[in-house]
Amino acid sequence: MERFQALAAALPPHADGFLITSESNIFYFTGFPCDAALLLATRAGCWFFTDSRYLEAAQRVIRGVTFCDTARFAAEFPAVCEANGVRKLLVETAAMTVREAQKYAALLPQTELLYEDDLAFLSAFRRQKSDAEAQKIERAQRIAEAALEQILPMVRPGKTEKEIALELDYTMLRMGADALSFQTIVVSGENSSLPHGVPGSRQLRDGDFVTMDFGAVVDGYHSDMTRTFALGSCTPEMREVYETVLRAQTAALAVMHPGTLCKDADAAARDVITAAGFGDYFGHGTGHGVGVQIHERPNVSPRSSETLQLGDVVTAEPGIYLPGRFGVRIEDMVRITEDGHYNFTKADKALRVLPIR
Repeated sequence: MERFQALAAALPPHADGFLITSESNIFYFTGFPCDAALLLATRAGCWFFTDSRYLEAAQRVIRGVTFCDTARFAAEFPAVCEANGVRKLLVETAAMTVREAQKYAALLPQTELLYEDDLAFLSAFRRQKSDAEAQKIERAQRIAEAALEQILPMVRPGKTEKEIALELDYTMLRMGADALSFQTIVVSGENSSLPHGVPGSRQLRDGDFVTMDFGAVVDGYHSDMTRTFALGSCTPEMREVYETVLRAQTAALAVMHPGTLCKDADAAARDVITAAGFGDYFGHGTGHGVGVQIHERPNVSPRSSETLQLGDVVTAEPGIYLPGRFGVRIEDMVRITEDGHYNFTKADKALRVLPIR
């Protein structure tokens, strides 16, 4: 109910209502995950539209809305808008196709659809994580880390990337994850130079770097972490790259506190990598927000104009990727606090050389 009231209060004076269609925002405001729903918010109240598959379940969870069955959508939606004087309706352009926009325009001939910055202010609601939200993220992170420790003994020569990824996925789900944050990344050897490589049939070998990027979902909230391990042995060059990435991440974390420009946090990591001679091999941003989606505001990158704020949950994940040879990424996830940040990620970051069994 409080979120609905905040939503109504955020309605700009030139608009009469919001049309929320993205699954992530519907979940955030209602607490009900549904891929076949929409939420109409006006100053007079909120209406939740879904079909018979979800209606009863939604009624058990959501409070403070009027429920409508989409079986009668063509008649009820225009009627609700008319009864509440909705003549200018803000829509989520990032979550609406051209065909859908045409459908709503035809349903509401007397209403102007406003396409304004993808309702960016809606994502602002989600930036500052409450203690309750942070606890869900923490639980997801604890599951992910426990699963990693349990499956590490199977990381040995002869196992394929895909076998390890599947075992990690299964273990996270068995330990209580509701879902996976994203498709788990397990890449080894020359494949570890691919930041978002897909686990395949490559068998692990002695002397490989193995990078694992993964996360769990608990009560709709995601975790995200990456660790890179050496298997059996590690060359001096591999160790140098690893230690450079670790120093870069440490530098970024040191400046992650309220008021820091996101681009400055990125620069803290990037400067370390550049000074070590690897600047051309770090192409992505240093971090991103995490919450009900795996990528949220703010964006910690050289192009970001945002500032870290109290309650933000962001990653710190610099990397170095030498094409066709190997790569290293180390990723933690932190919540910005009054005295700096709280690091959800407890897994050790010192270079770990896994034994050959």
